Amino acid sequence: MRRTSFEDMNCSIAQSLEIVGEWWTPLILRDALMGVRRFEQFQSRLGIARNVLATRLQTLVERGVLEEVPYSDRPVRHEYVLTEMGRELWTVMTMLLQWGDRWLAPDGAPVELVHDTCGEVVHAELMCSGCGEALQRSEVSLRHGPGAPDGGILLTDDG
Repeated sequence: MRRTSFEDMNCSIAQSLEIVGEWWTPLILRDALMGVRRFEQFQSRLGIARNVLATRLQTLVERGVLEEVPYSDRPVRHEYVLTEMGRELWTVMTMLLQWGDRWLAPDGAPVELVHDTCGEVVHAELMCSGCGEALQRSEVSLRHGPGAPDGGILLTDDG
């Protein structure tokens, strides 16, 4: 069954889902962020069908999240290395991990993030780039950005 494409939707979340929203893709990205690079490693760790994995990896390469780097000439073999675009997904995946730990892991987090510098278990937070305060949804408003269509309507908490 094919999913609906968000390709024509003028929304950054929808456009992001065009790349990372396919079944298995977030888990492939999780493993890539943990240092997995080779097709066989992804396949073994995830138990994913080879054809599905090949399709997902190719999409991530085509969209600039991964790049193929040869590591063998005979036979020709490639590693899948995160690009800058791919490495920036770390913050998204960390927030998703923390959300899952809070709401879906009744026995506690399956893994913990530890800050190598101080050895403490960390909890990532969104911070204001202007003043450094932690961001709360109730203290953030929306306004049209440079890519907004003329006459676009924003929904607010009061309607």
